[in-house]
Amino acid sequence: MKSILIIGAGHIGSMIAELLVASGDYSVTLLDASPVALAKIEAKPHLTTLQASITDQPALLAAMAGRYAVISAAPYALTAAIAEASQVAGIHYLDLTEDIATTQKVRELAKNAAYALIPQCGLAPGFISIVSMDLVRRFEALDTLRLRVGALPQFPSNALGYNLTWSTAGVINEYCQPCEAIVQGRRINVMALEELEHFALDGVQYEAFNTSGGLGTLCETLEGKVRSLNYRTVRYPGHRDAMKLLLQDLRLSERPAVLTDMLEHAIPETRQDVVVIFVTATGTRQGRVWQESYANSVYPQQIAGKEWTAIQTTTASSVCAVLDLLATKKLPQQGFVMQEEIRLHDFLNNRFGRAYASGKGTAAAQSLIT
Repeated sequence: MKSILIIGAGHIGSMIAELLVASGDYSVTLLDASPVALAKIEAKPHLTTLQASITDQPALLAAMAGRYAVISAAPYALTAAIAEASQVAGIHYLDLTEDIATTQKVRELAKNAAYALIPQCGLAPGFISIVSMDLVRRFEALDTLRLRVGALPQFPSNALGYNLTWSTAGVINEYCQPCEAIVQGRRINVMALEELEHFALDGVQYEAFNTSGGLGTLCETLEGKVRSLNYRTVRYPGHRDAMKLLLQDLRLSERPAVLTDMLEHAIPETRQDVVVIFVTATGTRQGRVWQESYANSVYPQQIAGKEWTAIQTTTASSVCAVLDLLATKKLPQQGFVMQEEIRLHDFLNNRFGRAYASGKGTAAAQSLIT
C-alpha cells in the first residue's frame, strides 16, 4: 500500500482522498491549514488528516517524509512551494494547476530531479491534452487542433449563466492571463476573453473564448507541427461579455480579490453541473483532408458510495488515474512528465479514468481507443 500526501481538503482534494482510499491500494494523509475543512472529512481506515500550513516548510517536509507521492490540490499560488518541498523530500509530485508560471517552475525543478514531477493532471490542462494527442497521432500531417472545455451549471438561472463549481480565484486568473496559441504556424500569446465563437453540441448553444492555461505544454509539443492550435473555455452565451465588463471596463482584473469576494457572495454554488469537452483535429490522412473529433458531456456521478459533481469527478479521477499509471510504471519515473505522454487507451482503461466513459461521449471515447 503506497502512502500519499494530498494537500488541500477542498472539493477536489477530498474526492481524491476518497477515491484512493476506496481503491485499497493507497493510504492517504489529507493536509490543510483549515480545521473547518478537515472537520468535514469522514473518518475511515487508511485516511488521516493533518492541520499544517504550506508556508511552514519544516512541517511540510515532515508530512512528506516517507511518502510515495504528494498531490497538490491547493490554490495555484501555493503550488510551486509544494513542488519545491517534494524534491527536498525525495518523492513524486503531481498537481492540478492551470497556471503557466507554476508549471514553468515545476519544469525547472525537474531538470535534476530523481523523481517524477507531473503537473496539470486535471481536466484542462490534463485529460484534454491526452485526448488531443490521441487525435493527433491519427494524422500523417496535422493542420488544426481546437480544444474546447467548460464546467457549467446544468440549469443556468442568472445573467452570467454560471454557478460556482471550481476555484473562483483560479477562474479569474484564467480570464486575465495571456493565453498561448499557435497561429499560422507561430507560437504566440493571445489575449484572454477574445476570439469569441458560438457552437451547438447536443442541441445546446454555447460560446467559447480564449482563457489561459488549458493547453498545458501542447504548444511546446506541437510547435512546428501544426498550423493552428488554440484552447477556449466553454460558457453559455452572454457570459464572456459580462465578465469582460467586470474585468476590463470596471478594471477588476487589477483587484482580483475584490471580484472573488463579489462572485462568492452573489453567485451560488451548485452540485447540478456538467463538464463539456469538445476537441477537433484536421489534417491529412492517405493524401486526403480529414477531420476527427472527440465530444463528451460528463454529469455528476456516484463513485465510492457518494454523489460527486461533474467537475469533481473529471478532475479527481484524472489525477488518480495518472498516479495509478505512475505507480504501475506506465509513465516515466523521474523528471518532467507531460500529459500528452499519457496514452488515452491506458487512461480510459484505468479504474479511475473510466469515469470519463460514463458521459454522453461514451461512444466517441470507445471509438478513440479501438
